[in-house]
Amino acid sequence: MSTKDTNNTQGTRGTRDNKDWILHLDLDQFIAAVEVARRPELRGKPVVVGGSGDPAQRTVVASATYEARAFGVHSGMPLRIAAKRCPEAVFLPTDPPAYLEVSERVMDTLREFPVAVEVLGWDEAFLGVRTGDPEALANEIREAVVTATGLSSSVGIGDNKLRAKLATGFAKPAGIYRMTAENWTEVMAARSPEALWGIGRKTAKKLAEDGFTTVAELAAADPAELAKRFGPAMGPWYRLLANGVGSTEVTTTPYVPRSRSRETTFQQDLTDQAEIAAEITVLARRVTDDVIAEGRPAARVAVKVRFAPFFTQTRSLTLPEPTSDVGEITQAALTVLSRFEITRPVRLLGVRAEFNH
Repeated sequence: MSTKDTNNTQGTRGTRDNKDWILHLDLDQFIAAVEVARRPELRGKPVVVGGSGDPAQRTVVASATYEARAFGVHSGMPLRIAAKRCPEAVFLPTDPPAYLEVSERVMDTLREFPVAVEVLGWDEAFLGVRTGDPEALANEIREAVVTATGLSSSVGIGDNKLRAKLATGFAKPAGIYRMTAENWTEVMAARSPEALWGIGRKTAKKLAEDGFTTVAELAAADPAELAKRFGPAMGPWYRLLANGVGSTEVTTTPYVPRSRSRETTFQQDLTDQAEIAAEITVLARRVTDDVIAEGRPAARVAVKVRFAPFFTQTRSLTLPEPTSDVGEITQAALTVLSRFEITRPVRLLGVRAEFNH
């Protein structure tokens, strides 16, 4: 079976009768995609994000676009090696607050659908759904994410979490793939055990040393022998993975936002200190409106400044006590702004109010 068709969707099609499904949504090249979305001129170019963005520093790649990955660049690789493999790459610093903000928008978007959402991280989540057409729902969700954030995503559809998670790998980039008990053997049997979610390179090497070089061989292994080699818990568990056994429970808790933020990108860079302070005041007032609407006082206030061309700094302070007062939040934002050394033109300003949990 081919892993994708011309519409980038593939898998075993079922009836339109409603049944329970697990969807796994994974944002494509998430961190790099966020950076490219903020810099449209970089679209289609090799972009590497990591550390301060300086390949000479001892930091590693956090994310890379598919154009950079074509040169062998991958997450966790030292930036200096990435620079050697792809000298033409654009290197950018990481901006965690920006990724958190976009991630929260994505998760908010998912919660607008009649699904249970289990967040796995910034860029992925399991969705528990009941539908007769999971592919159609997956398409709707992907389109909603694009509308909300401009980011593409891939969706794996499965009858349990394991199969849904693995299906996403076949869906990438920007596609949909269904994996169930019906096509599990056809798709997975000949692959290395390392292809299974939960078995890494070292474990796969040990399994190979014992003669288990494929998922099919591991699926047929004697649980008692695996227990002797890998322990009474892990050994038999590896066999369950090879047979596609996984949880069907999507765990979710009521969503409580960690923060509320507002930001503005300026068509013309700001250089006047008074104008910058005025913009921070406007943003702080808008954030205060959000805080009041949330019904929870702000405990911490942060300010983000993006200098031209693309250097971003974030500073914050903890308030003496939580507040929803516009004057106190605005003054806190201006105090944080005073901690920046603004010697270059400002491209973007942001204010974030954080809540206690």
